[in-house]
Amino acid sequence: MPLPIDAVLLRVGAATLTGLILGLERESRGRPAGLRTTTLVCVAAAIAALLSEFWYAGAATPGIDWRPDPARLAAGVLTGMGFLGAGTILRQGNLVRGLTTAAVLWYVTILGLAYGSGYVALGLIGMGIALIVVLSLPWLERLIGVERYASLLLTTTLDDDTPSENIRREIEGFGVRVLHIELEHDLRLQQRTLKFDLEFKQRRAGEISQHLVDHFTHRQYMLRIKWE
Repeated sequence: MPLPIDAVLLRVGAATLTGLILGLERESRGRPAGLRTTTLVCVAAAIAALLSEFWYAGAATPGIDWRPDPARLAAGVLTGMGFLGAGTILRQGNLVRGLTTAAVLWYVTILGLAYGSGYVALGLIGMGIALIVVLSLPWLERLIGVERYASLLLTTTLDDDTPSENIRREIEGFGVRVLHIELEHDLRLQQRTLKFDLEFKQRRAGEISQHLVDHFTHRQYMLRIKWE
């Protein structure tokens, strides 16, 4: 038996509202999947769940034991969502961006399936939890001091014979932890490149990068400084 039109509108409307609210948060942060993408994903998942329910009800023929599996379409939606979410993840040096956006897209897909299946209250509870996570936890992360990772590359001429351990101590004097050191000699160009993998507090990222670059800028034999 087909669902009443008001039930369909309630489910799709709840999915639209959820997509708009969570998409607005992503849009305000300038993320690649924002208001339109999140809303469309949530509504599409709800419609997929409704279609699955319609097909299942339509296949209820007296005297036939076969029934379509209503979970199949939902599984296909989640699989397809994986490809869309992966497209929002970007790697920039040591920094990986887009993981939260991908998680939000996957999450709104689940909520859309819940709405489309008739579990509107469950979907609204899920939306409330999502809002707490995306709005409140960034503040908590800043409070507890999240670790940040970066790399400092110093290129000098081979005339610079300063031991890497001495440079390491200079860097650590700025309150930075050196995790790993790589050394490369280019005999053709007569250059030496030192790469320091660093760990420090997120809230000091701007200060640390500026101080370290300034510190090594006027160093003798220095050719290039790169922060990534």
